[in-house]
Amino acid sequence: MKHDFFTVTKKEFKRFFGDKRLFFSTVILPGLMIFIIYSIMGNVMKEAFSPDEKYTPKVYAVNAPESIRGFFEELDANQKQIKMDETDKIKSKIKDQKVDMLIVFPEKFEESVKAFDVMTATQPAPQVEVYYNSASTESSALFGKVSEGLSQYESSFANKFDVNNGKGKFDLATEEDTSAQIFSLMVPMLLMMMIISGCMSIAPDAIAGEKERGTMATLLVTPARRSEIAIGKIASLSVIAILSGLSSFLGVMLSLPKLMGGEMNGMSAAVYSVKDYTMLLLVILSTVLAVISVFAILSTLAKSTKEAATFSSPLMIIGIVVSVAGTMGDPSTNPLMYCIPVYNSVQCISGIFGMSYQPEFVLITVL
Repeated sequence: MKHDFFTVTKKEFKRFFGDKRLFFSTVILPGLMIFIIYSIMGNVMKEAFSPDEKYTPKVYAVNAPESIRGFFEELDANQKQIKMDETDKIKSKIKDQKVDMLIVFPEKFEESVKAFDVMTATQPAPQVEVYYNSASTESSALFGKVSEGLSQYESSFANKFDVNNGKGKFDLATEEDTSAQIFSLMVPMLLMMMIISGCMSIAPDAIAGEKERGTMATLLVTPARRSEIAIGKIASLSVIAILSGLSSFLGVMLSLPKLMGGEMNGMSAAVYSVKDYTMLLLVILSTVLAVISVFAILSTLAKSTKEAATFSSPLMIIGIVVSVAGTMGDPSTNPLMYCIPVYNSVQCISGIFGMSYQPEFVLITVL
């Protein structure tokens, strides 16, 4: 019995380590892909949520004291003093993401702070109002730096003033901005994962499964031409894949109003038009056909369903990595980037939900 145990074990080890593809996909590939995915995601997310180093923030201030102006020089910000009656115009520009920040100090700020006594005061402490747009990467990053700087500045005055502690809306991001930012980050990745997993579930068995069961050999000896068999396989897989794509499209349309709490969190799917959804449908259907074609080729090269699934797994992981990378940052403005399969689809979907796409880029992707 002991001899049989070692014989069986040796046979399995020989089969496993003798198959280079099986060894690579089982032992090497998982760790390698995790390392690559996490490295790419880390670098992409760092770049996506950090403003361009060459970018100069546009900051407007009202009644800014001389003691704080050096702080803006350290930030390399383009800071300008304005009058109180100009604030509405600047707030409008912040909403349109043309200006990054507006800071409003009370008149005679330093004198008011020095005169304020926490123990005897009957009025609230002097208020500093900082207006920004959280949907803008530059404005949001600048707000974090300014908040930290004002906290240190406040400490020098024994905490005798408050920042954004009064009534009013200081984050000037609109409902459209908030919706576009959240949807463009989440939906493209989830949608591509559903498309790839849907195609992967039907393609391996369609051809490799036929060869494994022996039905493909039977089919080849019939009077049917090989071209007709191939076209029939492609047509059937395409129809099934398109149905899967339509299902994903309907799922997106129906789930958008409920995503992340919907309107309760300031998000609404009503910001998207019929044109946007039409563009989205075109991108999804063309992506489905491209992905199912690749999986069909892999299924043709494989000898069994298991081998086809092994071939497809790295492709699925690569697709997920590309999907994650494509959603970070603003969509590319280089037309050549829309010639890269899967990545172009993610860029288009992200642009559609971010309300920053260009129809000609969608056309390149579909073609």
